[in-house]
Amino acid sequence: MKQILTTGIILSRTDYGEADRIITVLTPDHGKLKLMARGVRKVKSKLAGGIELFSTSHITYIEGRGEIGTLTSTRLIRHYDGIVRDIDRVQLGYELIKQLNRATEDELEIAYYALLEQTFGVLDDPDIDPRLIRLLFEARLLRLAGHAPNLTTDSNGQKLMSDQAYNFDFDSMAFSERPAGKFTAAHIKALRLLFSDHSLRDIVRVKGIDDVLDDLAPLVRTMLQSFVRV
Repeated sequence: MKQILTTGIILSRTDYGEADRIITVLTPDHGKLKLMARGVRKVKSKLAGGIELFSTSHITYIEGRGEIGTLTSTRLIRHYDGIVRDIDRVQLGYELIKQLNRATEDELEIAYYALLEQTFGVLDDPDIDPRLIRLLFEARLLRLAGHAPNLTTDSNGQKLMSDQAYNFDFDSMAFSERPAGKFTAAHIKALRLLFSDHSLRDIVRVKGIDDVLDDLAPLVRTMLQSFVRV
């Protein structure tokens, strides 16, 4: 049977039988895979080191006749040990992995893999605010799902102005001008960065985003819950 080599990030692991596990793996070229890792819970298993959470690994597998294939070998590429040394970052990492897993089908574009790999990279850095990491991840997940907000014109089709205040209209996924609105040009500028193509590493270095985190986090989370159902 043909063996397939790819790169993977573990999304979930479920114990099966006495020593096996069924794992869900996110890959850049084969979407999400369900694989049986036989004997992986045994002390001397050669597979165990390559299926740790918060890691990227080379994996080799054989496609199954059903929906579950068989993992045949693994080799660790990188373990993000800065995450596992901090309980708060571990908890956030678990939550983001679960969000991505729930929000996606099996057939995925490579951008989802890139998002999770970049997220691990910034989550591994103790100097980066976890609140910003969560906000970035959720904004990118929304964009990949096709639900980015309109950050160019308001709900009436008028260009967003730097000297106006706005509230957000979820029906139109756009801002509505209001004299005493909660959101200003600073919020909109930050959102444009969050939903942009810039790497996560570049965005976390931008000054000023921290000032609007507390306002934007519930806004983006409500979008995610409303449109992606996570």
